[in-house]
Amino acid sequence: MSTEATLIKQHLIDPEICIRCNTCEAICPVGAITHDSLNYVVKADICNGCMDCISPCPTGSIDNWRMMPKAKAYSIEEQLKWDELPAELSTEELAAAGGDMGGGASAAQEEAQAAVQAVASSSSAVSTANASGFNSAQFGATIPPWSAAHAYTNLYGPKATEKTITATVTGNLRVTEVGKQDGQRDYDTHHIVLDFGNLPFPVLEGQSIGILPPGEDAKGKPHHARQYSIASPRNGERPGHNNLSLTIKRVLEDHDGQAVRGVGSNYMCDLNVGDKVQVIGPFGASFLMPNHPKSNIVMICTGTGSAPMRAMTEWRRRLRASGKFEGGKLMLFFGARTPAELPYFGPLNNLPKDFIDIEFAFSREAGKTKRYVQDALRDRAADVAALLKDGNTCFYVCGLKSMEEGVVMALRDIAQNAGLDWEAIGGALKKEGRLHLETY
Repeated sequence: MSTEATLIKQHLIDPEICIRCNTCEAICPVGAITHDSLNYVVKADICNGCMDCISPCPTGSIDNWRMMPKAKAYSIEEQLKWDELPAELSTEELAAAGGDMGGGASAAQEEAQAAVQAVASSSSAVSTANASGFNSAQFGATIPPWSAAHAYTNLYGPKATEKTITATVTGNLRVTEVGKQDGQRDYDTHHIVLDFGNLPFPVLEGQSIGILPPGEDAKGKPHHARQYSIASPRNGERPGHNNLSLTIKRVLEDHDGQAVRGVGSNYMCDLNVGDKVQVIGPFGASFLMPNHPKSNIVMICTGTGSAPMRAMTEWRRRLRASGKFEGGKLMLFFGARTPAELPYFGPLNNLPKDFIDIEFAFSREAGKTKRYVQDALRDRAADVAALLKDGNTCFYVCGLKSMEEGVVMALRDIAQNAGLDWEAIGGALKKEGRLHLETY
């Protein structure tokens, strides 16, 4: 069979369901997934069918496939323009498109599977040859810790034809100053509380929701959902109430100093108490905190990546206050450009030192050397190494994609310098759901 006639099982992402959470791109070990402002897409010539991206996807949008002649696989340019997935090609259409069906559909399926395996071998080889020698994504867990509570997901669907839930804004508080630091971009971060009234909307720490901004995009289509991590614990921003909070940052200028207004973040930050918001979700079944009493939690974040960390910290604080939790360490590495830009800076400093061990890292503080979260980890190497040795420790990384590699490399170096086998520890962290990477 010629190369042109080879059939492949092409991996595609459903743009109608995708909430643009970046989980798939962050977890892909070979860099086969990319995105623009509209869609997340899969590169057919790189995807190796490893399936690592399937289970972490909160909506199931990632789990879509189409039989295609290899030479006529949907290009990245085509996929980026999609509003919906194309229909599957029939056996006759595949043959007409140049796919040699041979012994029929069954043979075609076998051929496609063989092609996927062949691509897997070549892609892995290319990835290894081109990489710097370290791939942080390979250590990211796709399952929750064994003691995590059961997460409810997709109670309200992402498609426009599916049901949303209406929430009422009961609070909108700015949690950073508005201003420009050392010539950097303006910023504005808000803590927003949404109440669901009498309708059930159960959530856990580490989950997220989607917000549907009103209006239409440049194509006249309704705006797609914007995803935000939940910043409150499972029993509500206000304990015992059916509400939750979000940490949302809007950037007011781009890197060139031009004014920008993000659709979702701008809409949310301008909401007033009493306004109504259309919500979908909840999403996420892996970035969940452990519940067993001996569990240690190490949280590493930047900016609004602090939202799930705040949720986990507050749940532990409430358990401790009620006398229901003993043991288990909490450690937080929190990075920002300056203290003024760091959400929840004041409340964090007021937490008891015997409850949580906090290391701040500021990269643009006047008169001081740049310090990032990975630097803070290395400065606390002895404590981190002890936690790496402990099979009850879970690590959570949330924030900008640029931090991920440095953080995981720091964990590796700390382990190796302490005489630990990083490959064994890293493998266990992934297998046991104890190292979670949620970067964007």
